Amino acid sequence: MKAAVIGLGRFGKSLALSLAERGVEVIAVDKDKNRVEDIKDKVALAVILNSEDEESLRSQGIDKVDVAIVSMGESDFRSSILTTVLLKRIGVKTVISRAFEYVDREILKSIGADKVVFPEVEMGQKLARSLVAPGIIDCINLDEHEDFSILELQAPKRFCGKTIGELQIATKYGVNIVLIKHKIGSTDKNGNNKLKEKVNYVPRAEDIISEGDILWIVGRTEDVQNLTKI
Repeated sequence: MKAAVIGLGRFGKSLALSLAERGVEVIAVDKDKNRVEDIKDKVALAVILNSEDEESLRSQGIDKVDVAIVSMGESDFRSSILTTVLLKRIGVKTVISRAFEYVDREILKSIGADKVVFPEVEMGQKLARSLVAPGIIDCINLDEHEDFSILELQAPKRFCGKTIGELQIATKYGVNIVLIKHKIGSTDKNGNNKLKEKVNYVPRAEDIISEGDILWIVGRTEDVQNLTKI
């Protein structure tokens, strides 16, 4: 996978480094020389670039990336708009743009952004969820209207030792368990205890949920959220 991250402030830099650590070929872009210098040894390519110039984008192969993330700060929102337009014009398949207000999302969507993110809002929501329901690991919206979500959480104690069929997840809560991560204990040749992760990609009604399991649950956002309150 090849990605371009345009704007190397706190959010953009963190994103670029995280992608690179996961094996993504990252082109990191900023107009600030110091920001580019700071990251150049940790990504595939780091360049000082005016992202409002189409030829400059093409010259660095940004028209060939699978995804481009426009991660500029709030003071550069005008540049974010122009960059988003240019990225779609040069043929980038997926363009994700950063917004700060809900009106920003409407503007960015109207000019072609495939997805709009609110890092500060999403981080606040994630922190709130972790405080209210500590077992939640992550929650991701599956559509732009946020009607459907996938929730990753540690199996609640009331689920442990029961089969999916006994829990009647779909009937009671209107959601479905689509994946279970289970830790299995083992001993290596030196007698050391180790934990190995086994993933059940197609859970069945007779599968038992054990303590420590991680569940992926899909459903309407309202139903997914209600599950964490029960």
